[in-house]
Amino acid sequence: MAIREELAKYLNRLHKMLAREKGLKGRLGNIRHLLTGNALTSLLGLVGFALTARALGPSEYGILALCFTYTAAIERLVNFQSWQPLIKFGAESKSAETLASLFKFGLLLDVSAAATGCVIALALVWAFGPWLGISSAVSGLVTLFCAILPFRISGMPLAVLRLFGKFRTIAYGQVASGVFRAGLCAIGFAFGGTLHDFVLIWMAAQIFGSLSGLLLSLAELRRQGMLASMLKAPVRGISAHFPGLWKFAISTNLSLTLRSSANQLDTLLVGYLADPTAAGLYHIAKRIGRMMLQIGDHVQAVLYPDLARAWAASATEAFHRAVTQMRVLLLGFGILLVGAVYLTIDPVLRLAVGPDFEAAGPLVVVQSIAATMTLYGTITRSALLAMGREDRVLSSVLVATMAFHGTALALIPRIGPMGANLAHMVMAAIWLSMMAVAYRQK
Repeated sequence: MAIREELAKYLNRLHKMLAREKGLKGRLGNIRHLLTGNALTSLLGLVGFALTARALGPSEYGILALCFTYTAAIERLVNFQSWQPLIKFGAESKSAETLASLFKFGLLLDVSAAATGCVIALALVWAFGPWLGISSAVSGLVTLFCAILPFRISGMPLAVLRLFGKFRTIAYGQVASGVFRAGLCAIGFAFGGTLHDFVLIWMAAQIFGSLSGLLLSLAELRRQGMLASMLKAPVRGISAHFPGLWKFAISTNLSLTLRSSANQLDTLLVGYLADPTAAGLYHIAKRIGRMMLQIGDHVQAVLYPDLARAWAASATEAFHRAVTQMRVLLLGFGILLVGAVYLTIDPVLRLAVGPDFEAAGPLVVVQSIAATMTLYGTITRSALLAMGREDRVLSSVLVATMAFHGTALALIPRIGPMGANLAHMVMAAIWLSMMAVAYRQK
């Protein structure tokens, strides 16, 4: 009875706190939609990857993982992630006309980056494939997979949906894409699909996901009465309306490019310095760790527009309170997940992808620790970007990424894929500490 009474008191205090903190309550509601969608999408993603892994086995799955990793790495290296400047400067926009010009600017930036990424990806795989850990036997499949890159237009769609608070649309649009992907994988598994078949399946799934996000954003612009004005809006002189736009866009893109050299090229490093089987095991561990990081992505998706508006309105007390609240929530969530992973990962891997992948268990545990550290850091990163301190974000990423590559190159040849996981822990610790110092220097 005593425990029940204390729990009731705690829930009552929590309810009163949420009643007072309208902003926190709204953010948690939006995060709930994203987390629900993420949970369903992650479950569907596990189904897709489990079916693919069981159909192909560790070696061929490792080849498919190299296709994923290579195209994702190129995309991150050239993609401007235009949603970040669009949200920051969109929150400061005073008129629908300038906001429409800003969205068109972001769309053109996305299309240019997608086309450039495809050309660069094809050129690199043809000219330097072996140096990137892509053998001649695999290069044909990687080249085919590069056809997804022209469709990877996501920055402007994300900015539109997040600025207008359409987090439910984002969440369940991703679920629809997950259902489509899992269905294709089930068909491939049932009919004994080959590696080439599964390459086509995952290509179709990724293209569907990109196009569905773009169509949802255009539908929202139409609902807001902005679609026609966006299509006609001029973009020449956009920096005059939004001073610092190019500087912010280039700086944030550079920081993401540097992070991507660790977060996207790590599987290629494992494949090059170890072997495709090790890359397959590492990729499984990374996919599970990535589910944790998606929580941070969703929190950032909700929090960043609010922080940008608060900072633009000089509401510094609300700004810092929101940062503190979300830091505490994410840290507690991450610690709980690390414990859950440690206790359950071995039977989960046996059940999901089979005993051949059970060796990935320790990799997942270490990956989850690094992911928890990164989760905590995403809040500080969002705060610094909203404050216009993108230069401090860039410098922290530069130092942390250099540390990652030094650690990975030293450890992977000695201890295999675990070396890449330890390198991620080193990177997260340095990145987190440098940004914390920058944030305290208010």
